[in-house]
Amino acid sequence: MSQPLITILDDEPEIRQILTETLEDAGFRTQSFARAREFEASLKRVTPDVCLVDLSLPDTDGLALVHRLALEQGAAVIIVSGRAQVQDRVTGLELGADDYITKPFDPAEVVARVRARLRGGPRATTSTGGNSAQFSGWVAHFDRYVLEDEDGEETPFSHAEGEVLRLFLESPKRLISRAQMQESLGGGAGESFDRAMDVRISRLRTKMREDPKNPRLIKTIYGAGYIFLGDVEWR
Repeated sequence: MSQPLITILDDEPEIRQILTETLEDAGFRTQSFARAREFEASLKRVTPDVCLVDLSLPDTDGLALVHRLALEQGAAVIIVSGRAQVQDRVTGLELGADDYITKPFDPAEVVARVRARLRGGPRATTSTGGNSAQFSGWVAHFDRYVLEDEDGEETPFSHAEGEVLRLFLESPKRLISRAQMQESLGGGAGESFDRAMDVRISRLRTKMREDPKNPRLIKTIYGAGYIFLGDVEWR
C-alpha cells in the first residue's frame, strides 16, 4: 500500500519546509504549495489523504477554500493558522475542517493530528464488510460522500459530516457520549469541538430531512450524548 499523501498549502516557505521534512521523516508523501490556485489545480489530478491549509493566503480566502474542500473533496482538512481566537477555530470547524492547529506549533503535534485523522476518517471497509450503509430509506455511500434517498436523489456530505455519520451507523441504538465522540474523532476539545459536533449533526439531520424539533433518527440525550435509532445494514 502506498504511503498516505499529505498536501501543504502555506505561503510561508519556512512553514512548508518544516512540515514537509517532518511529515516525510514520519513516513508520509507530501506536496506543498504557496498559492491556492496551484493547490486546487493539483486536486484535479490526485486526491490527497489529508490537506493542511493556512487561512491567511495571498490569493484566496482560506475559510472559503476550506468550505469547498469539505464539500467537494474526499480528503480530511486540517487548518494550520496563526489565528488563535476561539471564534476562528469554531468558524473553521463549522465550515467543515476536521481539525485546527494554531501557529506556532510543535511539528510532532502536526504528525500526531494527521495520524489521528487517517485513523478516524472513512475507511475502505468496515467490520461489517461494506462501504455503504442502508437505513430508514437512505443509503450512505462513504466512497462517494453522498446520501441517496429511495428515489435515487443524491445529497453530498462533507468528510467531517461523514465521520460523524459513520460513527452513528456503526453503533446504532447505542448511546454515544461527547467524550466517546471526541476520542473517536479526535480534533479539538471543549467549546470548539462541541460546537462543531452540534453543527455537523444539525447538517446531517437537515440532509436526512429530519424534523429539527423532533428528529426520528439522531436523538439528543441531553446531558449524556446522542443515539441513532435506525436499523442499519452494511453492504
